[in-house]
Amino acid sequence: MKKISPLFSFFLLLCPFILIAQNGKVYDNLSLPSKILKSERKYAVYLPPGYETSDRSYPVLYLLHGSGDDQTGWVQFGEVLNITDKAIADGTATPMVIIMPDGNTGRKGYFNDIKGDWNYEDFFFQELVPYVEKKYRIKGEKRFRAIAGLSMGGGGTFMYALHHPEMFSSACPLSASVGPLTVDDARKTIGKNNPGIADSVIVNYYNQHSALALINNMPDDQRKAVRWYIDDGDDDFLYEGNCMVHIAMRKKEIPHEFRVRDGGHTWTYWRASLPSVLEFVSEAFHQY
Repeated sequence: MKKISPLFSFFLLLCPFILIAQNGKVYDNLSLPSKILKSERKYAVYLPPGYETSDRSYPVLYLLHGSGDDQTGWVQFGEVLNITDKAIADGTATPMVIIMPDGNTGRKGYFNDIKGDWNYEDFFFQELVPYVEKKYRIKGEKRFRAIAGLSMGGGGTFMYALHHPEMFSSACPLSASVGPLTVDDARKTIGKNNPGIADSVIVNYYNQHSALALINNMPDDQRKAVRWYIDDGDDDFLYEGNCMVHIAMRKKEIPHEFRVRDGGHTWTYWRASLPSVLEFVSEAFHQY
C-alpha cells in the first residue's frame, strides 16, 4: 500500500475549510432607523464569497420582493444564496453585494403614498441606499449599481429606474406589476381607496407611477440611460401589462431584452429567472 505523504494529508484536512470559504453569506434580520418612515426598517443582505477576507469593494444589486413577502422572501423562497454562489462559481456572475429591503413592514409597497403620509421611495433613496453603501464595501457609481424585483418588486424596479435613471446601470423587472394601464384605471383604483381625492392629483400620480406613462413621456436623451431585462411567464396574470410595456419600448426605440417563458406567477419561475438577472447585471459591472 502506498504511503500518503504528510503534505497531502494536510491538504485533505484543509479541503472542507477551502470549500466553506467559497460560500457567500446571508443576513436576513438586519435593520436601520428611518426618520422619513418614523420606524425601524428591516433588510437582508447577501455578501459574496471572500467578502470578509478581502479589502475590495463590490457592485450592488437591489433585489425587491413581491406583495405578501418581506426581506426574507428572496432568501427563503428565492434561494438567493445558493443561486448567486453558483453563478459566481460558474463565472456567469461577478461577485456582488445584494440588498433586499423590506417593503411590507406596517405598510405595503415601494412608492410614496398619494396622501403623502408614507414616503417609502424617499426612504429608499435618501436613507437606505446611503446607509448600506456606507456600511458595506459597495462601489457608489451608477455603473456598479443595479435593481431587480418580482411582481410588486418588479413594479418598484420599473418606477425606481424610470424615476432615477442616473442611479442604475441595469434594471430587471420580473412578472412586474407595471401600474395602471390607463388614467381611467388609475381613477377607479385610487378613487376607490381615497374617496374625495382631486382628479388632478390622481392624474399626476398616474403619470409618475405607471410604467406606460413614464415610458411614453421619456425624453429621447434618456432612452439608453438604463439597460432593461424584462421577464414574464406566459401564464402570468400580469402578462398583458408587461407586453404593453414591451410594445411601448419598441415604439419609443428603447433598447431592452424581453423574455417570455413557460410559467406563471410563482417562485419556481422567479428562481429560474435569477441566474439570467445576475448574468445581465454583471455585464454592466464588467464593462460590457
